[in-house]
Amino acid sequence: MPTNHFSGRNLSTRLGLLLAAVNTATILAHAQPTNSIPTEPANPIPTLQIKADQVTAKVSPTLYGLMTEEINYSYEGGLYGELVRNRSFKANAASAAFWNVVGNGVISLDTNQPLNSALNVSLKLDTGNASKNSAVGIANGGYWGIPVRPNTTYHASFYAKGKHFNGPLTVAIKSTNGETVYASAEVPKISGKWQKYGVTLTTGNAAPSQDNQLVISATKPGTLFNKHGEVWFQQVSLFPPTFNNRANGNRPDLMQLLADMQPAFLRFPGGNYLEGDNLKERFDWKKTVGPLEQRPGHRSPWGYWSTDGFGLPEFLGWCEDLNMEPVLAVFAGYTLKHDYVKPGPDLAPYVQDALDEIEYVTGDTNTTWGAQRARDGHPAPFKLRYVEIGNEDWFDESGSYDGRFSQFYDAIKAKYPQLQCISTVGNEQPEKKRVHSRKPDLLDEHYYRSVKDFERESPTQFEKYDRNGPKIFVGEWAAYEDIQPWNKKSEKLAPTPSFKAALGDAAWMTALERNSDLIVMQCYAPLLVNVNPGGRQWRPDLIGYDALNSFGSPSYYAQKMFSNHHGDQILATDSRDIPTNPKLFFDATRDSRTGKIILKLVNSLGTPQPVKVEISGVAAVEAEGEAVVLKADRPDDTNSIQEPDKIVPVTEKVDRLGTDFTREFPPYSITILELKAK
Repeated sequence: MPTNHFSGRNLSTRLGLLLAAVNTATILAHAQPTNSIPTEPANPIPTLQIKADQVTAKVSPTLYGLMTEEINYSYEGGLYGELVRNRSFKANAASAAFWNVVGNGVISLDTNQPLNSALNVSLKLDTGNASKNSAVGIANGGYWGIPVRPNTTYHASFYAKGKHFNGPLTVAIKSTNGETVYASAEVPKISGKWQKYGVTLTTGNAAPSQDNQLVISATKPGTLFNKHGEVWFQQVSLFPPTFNNRANGNRPDLMQLLADMQPAFLRFPGGNYLEGDNLKERFDWKKTVGPLEQRPGHRSPWGYWSTDGFGLPEFLGWCEDLNMEPVLAVFAGYTLKHDYVKPGPDLAPYVQDALDEIEYVTGDTNTTWGAQRARDGHPAPFKLRYVEIGNEDWFDESGSYDGRFSQFYDAIKAKYPQLQCISTVGNEQPEKKRVHSRKPDLLDEHYYRSVKDFERESPTQFEKYDRNGPKIFVGEWAAYEDIQPWNKKSEKLAPTPSFKAALGDAAWMTALERNSDLIVMQCYAPLLVNVNPGGRQWRPDLIGYDALNSFGSPSYYAQKMFSNHHGDQILATDSRDIPTNPKLFFDATRDSRTGKIILKLVNSLGTPQPVKVEISGVAAVEAEGEAVVLKADRPDDTNSIQEPDKIVPVTEKVDRLGTDFTREFPPYSITILELKAK
């Protein structure tokens, strides 16, 4: 039978069809009468041909990256190192949410004693009932617990002022039941004016735990002349050690999981978090820079308070810590509640905000906002190539996006012609919404699909695209098992995906990598989730955690494998015969510096699949190579806080390789073969 020649982008389709044909032929063979005349086998082993002397395109060097937004307690209660919940007392206007009174004290919110115009409410503690044997105070249990680790130093700080009370105050990390004090320090004196106080708290050789709280207490009721004292608090903070010891920094275990993915870029600040439910709740970046006590915070569109301690400087610090390129999304005048700002004079202030934001990121210290960045601790400008204008503006039914995009585009290109502008209306939207008076440099497309849909679409999804049109940024995507993320039934599922979803993710990534002449960047979303009850607003999510522990989902490990193992050249591929229902997916790339060929193959079937691999265009392939395999016994298997390493990649040496070899790929598996070609 003649070989069918086609590009590497079609190979997954044909191989999948081949396997289905093989399975069908096997069934038919078993259905033959026992006295039938023997015939030639109708189920040849599928054959993949890698043409190493034919490079179809270059792999984008920024293909694998991260997308982030404040959802699922991703920053507050997640990546951001702060352990105190509602540190500025602004999460609830009616009560001191997440704060408890200690002993026979009395606490209340007070708007008459603001720290400043940004933090315009304080927590008042009445110390009148305090005594040596009966302390009164305030306590905070953090985000589902304060984590205690052995021999660890924490930094606690707060603003306070007293009336008829001048101290001392004891600051301690205690078990929630109060029986164990893990660390304690004293602030000996409190001023009658607002002042910042800080102590260090070092735990001993304690077992790790998270059922703990931060307690600030007094055993003295007042002063010598007035026994009825009062203390006001604001911005009460507790920080553990952070990644790279960065001040106001990030949680080390989560940062290490992200670092291990070797991401090329970070898309920030997201998503719906960029837009906000309304204009007042958008990501107003100018309120997220400068001293922490000058940041007022705002409500997240996912229903909880953001202190904006994790603001624009922190996003950029995150990029620096992980050597990522920032992809900056700017607010473009459209909100989640479908409010929009008309193009023209009404939109002009928001356009100027975007120009100022770009200046903050890239400007010299002799510019207004470059100088602010320097005051925030980073004199050197950051590298910036991509600016995304808005988020998911295909939801805007007003038709205003073309005018809004054009106004931003013209202003950005006039001042920063080197920057590439990303439109948030892509090829997947109806034609009436794809109107662009200015040609975008990239289109941001989002794909939340079932595993079945990704398996069906990945072989051909990007074949129809015009290679002369705008490049593609797949800025959000994820495979879900069966139940849509926006379906209420999904709330009963685990917050992180099963291996079935990871197989769908991997199938999709073979398409993204195979088409990375078109797809410049891509990133899974959402990235993070606090797995405690009440911590999740969306699933599936890549990385899960509680106060003390964290884990990567099977999808995380699929992402990590693909990001860590790829070449810079896409190789042409062929397959033999014409099959029907894709269940095998793959692509092949080469590292041009070393000649190493990297073959990725996803077997979504529940049976082992032998595949013959033929490599042409090289003199030889060494007999020994390396395989990285991620597999599960059942597609419903997954990782969790209790079993964080149930499904992890295994690296093994393989032999009997060459320019022509056959290998059996395990059921429910993702395999990366690294072949040393000469």
